[in-house]
Amino acid sequence: MSEHRWQERLWQDARAALPDHVWRFVTAGAREEVSLQESVRAWSQVRLYPRVLRDVRRPDPATTLLGLAVPSPVGIAPTSMQRLAHPEGELAMARAAASAGSVVVVSSNAGTRFEDVGATGAAWWLQAYATADRTLVAPAIEAAVRAGARAVVLTVDTPVPGTKYDIDDQAFGDLSEVYGLNHPEAVRGLTPGAEHAQDLAAADLAWLQGLTGLPIVVKGVLRADDARRCVAAGAAGVWVSNHGGRQLDRSVTTCAALPAVSAAVSGSAEVYVDGGIRSGLDVLTALALGADGVFCGRTPYLALAAGGAERVVSSLDLLHDELLEALRLAGCAHLCDARGLAADGSDDTAKPL
Repeated sequence: MSEHRWQERLWQDARAALPDHVWRFVTAGAREEVSLQESVRAWSQVRLYPRVLRDVRRPDPATTLLGLAVPSPVGIAPTSMQRLAHPEGELAMARAAASAGSVVVVSSNAGTRFEDVGATGAAWWLQAYATADRTLVAPAIEAAVRAGARAVVLTVDTPVPGTKYDIDDQAFGDLSEVYGLNHPEAVRGLTPGAEHAQDLAAADLAWLQGLTGLPIVVKGVLRADDARRCVAAGAAGVWVSNHGGRQLDRSVTTCAALPAVSAAVSGSAEVYVDGGIRSGLDVLTALALGADGVFCGRTPYLALAAGGAERVVSSLDLLHDELLEALRLAGCAHLCDARGLAADGSDDTAKPL
C-alpha cells in the first residue's frame, strides 16, 4: 500500500460499485494515457523547503475564491454523468459541497436541473463549453445564472473530444436522463452549430461576462502567454488544467505548467489548478507553486460512487486534515506562507525572528 491508503481504498470501493464501462470512462485518459499517468507522479517529484521557528499551533487553511470565503482551498472540479455514479448525481455532490463549505463546479452537461442544484444551498460555479453557434448554449448559461451560479468556468481545451481507447459508447445506452438535461433540444440532439466551438477568442470572454454579469474563469490553460491573454480579455481566474489527461495526450503536466502561469498572471487574476491531486501534500505543493485554489475531479466522483454525499464529505475532510498536517510540518501558519516553499530561500533577506 502507498502513502495514499485512503485513496487506494476509495478507488477499490468505487471500482466495485461502478459498471465496467462507467469505470473505464471515468478513469481513462487520452490515447496512450501518457499525460494521465504523469500527472499524479509529477506532484510527488517536487521538493519543498520547509520553514522553521514558526508558530504552527493553529494553521489556518481558510481562503477566498472569487470573494467567497471557504474553509479550504480545495474545491470540486466539474465531471459529467454523475448520475451514473449515484442516483442523486449532482444533487448529492452539491449537498456534500454545502456540508464541507467547498465550491463545486457543475458541468453544463449535468443530469440534474440547475435550479435543483441551487436549492441545495451549495456555492457553485457553472462549467461551460461554447458551441459553434453561441446562441444555442446561451439558454443553459442563463438558466444557471437564474439558479444561483456564482461564476462561469469556460473550458477552452476541447475543440473536439480527445480520443480515448477502449471506451464502449454502446454500453451507455440512452443517456437522455443523465446527461445534458439543462441544454435545449438543439444542443442535446447535436444539430448543426451545437458542436464544440473551434474558434474561441478573447471576445467570447466579453460575451459571457455580458450575458451573465458573473466572473469568468478560463479552464484549460497551460501556457504563460495564454494566461496573459486571458487576463487581458477580462478573466477573473485562470485554471491550469490538461482536462485530467483526457484531451491532448503528451500535454505537459499541470504541476509543470503552474509556476509559469502563476508568474504571468502575477496577482491580476486568481490561479487554480487540477490534475492528479490526491493528497494534502499535493495541495500544499500546488500552493507552493503559485495556485490560489486547487480542484479535484476524479476523487469526488469516485467517492460519490463509493458512498454518496457522505463519502464525498469524508474525502474532502481527509484532504483537509492532510493539508493541516502538511502546513504544520512546512512551518506555515497561513496558506500564503506556502508560496515559495519550492524555493530554497537563499535569496531571502534575513529578518529577526
